[in-house]
Amino acid sequence: MGETKEKTKKPGKIKALQAEFKKIVWPDKITLAKQTAAVVSITVLLGVVITIVDVILTYGIDKLVQ
Repeated sequence: MGETKEKTKKPGKIKALQAEFKKIVWPDKITLAKQTAAVVSITVLLGVVITIVDVILTYGIDKLVQ
């Protein structure tokens, strides 16, 4: 009996999913390029900051241990 209930619910779920996909607004190429550049830039910047902090902390800990 449980199987028949699942079968009747699936078409409703698929239609609901299709309706949600129709609501999606995709960005244009310029906006996508700007957002991608921003994400890559921030990622590289944070990577550099983390590397600098790591080097400083490693140097400081090495000096304390000696």
